[in-house]
Amino acid sequence: MNDETVTSKIIGWIEENQEQLIQLTQDLVRIPSISGEEYEVQKRVHKELEVMGLLPEFYNPDEKELRKHKDFFETTSFAKYGYDDRPNVAGLLKGTGGGRSLCLSGHVDVVSPEPLEKWSRDPWSADVVDGNIHGRGAGDMKAGVAAMIFAVKALQENGIKLKGDVQIETTIEEEDGGVGGVLYMRTIRPKTNAALVPEPSNYTISLASAGVMYFRVTVPGLPAHAATAHFGVNAIQKMMLVINEIENLHKDRQSRISYPTAESDPRMKGRATTINIGVIRAGDWPSTVPGSCKIECRIGFPPGETREQVMAQVEVAVKNAADGDDWLSKNRPEVTWFGWKARPHEIEESNPFVQQVRNSVNQVVGIDPMFIGGSSGLDTRFFVHHGVPAVTCGPKAERIHSFDEIVTIDSTVKTAQVIASTMMEWCGVK
Repeated sequence: MNDETVTSKIIGWIEENQEQLIQLTQDLVRIPSISGEEYEVQKRVHKELEVMGLLPEFYNPDEKELRKHKDFFETTSFAKYGYDDRPNVAGLLKGTGGGRSLCLSGHVDVVSPEPLEKWSRDPWSADVVDGNIHGRGAGDMKAGVAAMIFAVKALQENGIKLKGDVQIETTIEEEDGGVGGVLYMRTIRPKTNAALVPEPSNYTISLASAGVMYFRVTVPGLPAHAATAHFGVNAIQKMMLVINEIENLHKDRQSRISYPTAESDPRMKGRATTINIGVIRAGDWPSTVPGSCKIECRIGFPPGETREQVMAQVEVAVKNAADGDDWLSKNRPEVTWFGWKARPHEIEESNPFVQQVRNSVNQVVGIDPMFIGGSSGLDTRFFVHHGVPAVTCGPKAERIHSFDEIVTIDSTVKTAQVIASTMMEWCGVK
């Protein structure tokens, strides 16, 4: 039996046994696992890998070791939950020797389903309707996790022996920055020759991730009774000056910063960098002039800039707002950086592993996949920063991070087939 025949056999087996893949995806979706609360779903994954004979282990993040790493930052889920009872899980499909190794990595944490009243069905239902699996995390990214596990099972069920090792990892807190997840695993797990992360992508291949940072600006005011507001200084009104400068910086950056793979992503519509003002807090009573105002923002930037350069631009913008106002020039706004502090990453299209995934998508799906990347923070950055070529490529999902999230069954099946093909071609078949 030649290599092409073996691949066709595995692709056919996955198609014929897809009900098992659907069931596994549903099992994972039905276990709520908002960032910080991943333990129960990790137990389910551990059980699955144990039945498959992959000798899975739990790996709780070591905060002290993580703090030594230059990419460490305190995530919001860490601040709330710490790292106790929040394990990563890893198993191993041992190769016979002489082949290249591969890591299949996926996160099991999801974002909150709120507001619940917007959903047309229970967000943890995992209902199958019209060829789609519904539920929070169905697309991002429990279908991808199920697909990578099922791809390994397909090889086992058909007696296929790989030459290279395959590590299977399910990790925590990707939605919150991935520090206790993929970053920690890269500090303790063996280095592989490549990594594949089946994030939802509709078969596009992501070659890069954005740098992502959060910052907070605090503007002081002077409280007063609303009847004598002219004796006070309204912090909200002063914050508007800061917001205007931040918006000017946002527009300036979008006019001069270009990154082709981010701009080719139809979701970005040609924009490679963004500044989002996501939170504003001020005042506590309509009859009081607010004495303080805070905003919290997210800035994303493609490869080509450093964290330090971007931080300096934001701080100059806030300084310019203060310098142009009598009150703020004497009562300076404060800029603090918190949460996400991710470096961008990129990998060349010509990399052999990139081309292998491209060929697998072409073989299974029958398309030449688009290359995207550089617009959002991804766990793949931790692999690349540790010298491991890595890409994301996964199923078709809609409304991730929104209500009525879905993933298509057809694309989940094809993702498992792409992963199986990639494993056999990359690691080698005995």
